[in-house]
Amino acid sequence: SIPVEGYSIVGGLRGTGSEECPEQIREYLEKYISRQLPGEKDIERYISSPDTAVVHAFGFMPVTGSKGQKFDIKVAALSGTQTTSLEGGALLGVELFEGGKFGAALKVLSKAQGTVYIDKIDNPQTDKKVGYILGGATVQSVYKINLALRQPDYKAASLIANRLNERFGGDTAKAVSPELVELKAPAKYAKQKQRFVSIAMATYLVDSPEVTKDRIAAFIKKLAVSEEKNQGEIALEAIGKESLGKLAVLLNSSNEKVRLRAGRCMLNMGSDQGLIVLREIAMDKNAAGRIEAMDAITLAANRNDAAALLRLLLRDENLDVVLAAYENLRKLDDVSINQKQVGGIFYLEQISQTSIKAVFASRSGQPRIALFGGPLRCTDDIFVQSADGEITINSAPGQGYVTIMRKHPTRANIPPIQLRSSFELSDIIAILCESPVAKSESKVRTGLGVSYADMIAIVRQMCEKGAVNAQFRAGALPKID
Repeated sequence: SIPVEGYSIVGGLRGTGSEECPEQIREYLEKYISRQLPGEKDIERYISSPDTAVVHAFGFMPVTGSKGQKFDIKVAALSGTQTTSLEGGALLGVELFEGGKFGAALKVLSKAQGTVYIDKIDNPQTDKKVGYILGGATVQSVYKINLALRQPDYKAASLIANRLNERFGGDTAKAVSPELVELKAPAKYAKQKQRFVSIAMATYLVDSPEVTKDRIAAFIKKLAVSEEKNQGEIALEAIGKESLGKLAVLLNSSNEKVRLRAGRCMLNMGSDQGLIVLREIAMDKNAAGRIEAMDAITLAANRNDAAALLRLLLRDENLDVVLAAYENLRKLDDVSINQKQVGGIFYLEQISQTSIKAVFASRSGQPRIALFGGPLRCTDDIFVQSADGEITINSAPGQGYVTIMRKHPTRANIPPIQLRSSFELSDIIAILCESPVAKSESKVRTGLGVSYADMIAIVRQMCEKGAVNAQFRAGALPKID
């Protein structure tokens, strides 16, 4: 990955920002904001407002990412400033340059914007001066994949390009100089660019039928009995279909890891024999590699074959397997996932085909909460309150509806807003997070404008207290340091 960074403004704060900003960064921001907000007349006042904070944005752009691909970044208030919290704020927008080159780099590698997510699942007392923009960064500049020769030699560069084009297709490699061969991942490896790079590196420049036969035997042995199974798998895939016959023998191995790697290798080379073995592993309740087999099928199998298997696995009794099937079905944009946007901030997804009742909340990539196991309903005796006491959800026995109340965050003299909901969890989530602005026609509020972070913390409480009969699972936080 490529480290990227930039500086920008988080706005919409409740007086928790500050005016401090180093002069070099202020000069840059004044120019940037004038481009982003052409109608803003007093940029200096905007930067210095207590409702805004200057932040350092940073993350890691995937080096093999495609243009438009999304990734997570982190934002942090500048050290030494009076900013106390980024909670409730939104990143105006930021240009991200190669890490360590701000002020010198001219090329914008990616851009980002979005609502600041401050996690309240792992630690309610987390540092509120640091947050994430989940899935908010977009790749703008795609890096080309190059092979660099240690000793410049145009003949060698041409031989390498010709060999890779012979193996993977005529548009795969191009010798652009005596020391550089430019690579383009073939369509079948579009979602496995890193694997393609490994396979290209493992491709032999010179071969013959006899030499290839010996190499296959050596790498089959490495895959079957050595600890370096990955090296054997990649090398056999680099050799190509000549290795299918020997790989097929390994499909009967008693070692699950060997069967899985052989099956994946064969499937990537277009063999249905590999698909059959991977499907068997994915469906085997005692197999350790079920999720790995599932991922391989999603990446390389026919879309209909993959979707049919994944829908079956949604009914599994193992929640980890169900969640993996769900994630892979999302990659296929499958109709089994009913999706709608809430508050313009996150997606609410419902998957009814599962026997397990569960709630999953993402904390990386696109913010989304998924409800598994048909319409999830609350009990008729509920009392749940957010950690700060701002939001309350309750229902007395026999009341017939759920009351959702939100107090004003800073003004105790303003009466709290109360809305009613059905007992369906999806309705409660929608009312919590839809915009609090009343519609002009009816003058009736449709939501309370609660943040995604606060909402998932409340839903977690509802599950843990038994108000909703479902397991709660939160995804992992982005690893950005």
